[in-house]
Amino acid sequence: MTEKHETYFDLKPGLTLGRNYYVIEFLGSGWEGEVYKVEERRTGVLRAAKIFYEGRRLSNRQLQRYTRKLDKLRRCPIITQYHHRDIARVGRETVEILVSDFASGEMLSAFLKQQPKKRLSAFESLHLLHALAVGLEQVHYLGEYHGDIHSDNILVKRVGIGFEVHLLDFFDLGRPTREKIQQDVIDLVSLLYEMIGGQDGYAKAGPEIRQIVNGRKHTQILSKFKTAGQLRIAMDNIEW
Repeated sequence: MTEKHETYFDLKPGLTLGRNYYVIEFLGSGWEGEVYKVEERRTGVLRAAKIFYEGRRLSNRQLQRYTRKLDKLRRCPIITQYHHRDIARVGRETVEILVSDFASGEMLSAFLKQQPKKRLSAFESLHLLHALAVGLEQVHYLGEYHGDIHSDNILVKRVGIGFEVHLLDFFDLGRPTREKIQQDVIDLVSLLYEMIGGQDGYAKAGPEIRQIVNGRKHTQILSKFKTAGQLRIAMDNIEW
């Protein structure tokens, strides 16, 4: 199957999606599909609709596991609450849709592009990473994982000196394992590296950044942080 580009479905604002929704705007994409901000036709309530790519639609068994996972994580603020499943026609395709609460914010990738030199300061980067680690800590505590953490899968908005964040998508629908949880941690560290400006930013970074990024060496990272909770504790004890 040909890889899907960022706006494969290219749904325009005002388009009717299924019987119940109007498209408002494109929010982001992941391995499984794309996420759009939609409005309920009868109530005007805003929702998020995830549309699966052809060949990556879920079987009934996978859908059951997926929705049960979201229900299990319903008290985790970083995860948007699932509502229901729907089917719709998009062009010539019949697509699978999962509808959930809409979380306001801006895609982290777009947020970074608007910053001076397209990066955040070390202080801001650590605050944002801390918000992600706190949210994901609850997911890991419940024995689950995300599986596809990157800057196109995170909604962010400033709240005081900190940030409010939401994870948009899940990549792997398989059973949770220690390795999958640890991959979440590696992905969080990679996000920090991206937020400070990649290689150039890391070359100028102080010890508070280096003790987390660890040269992006997975073995060193996982020797310190095996879960988001352990990463959060380490950040709580950073000295400035």
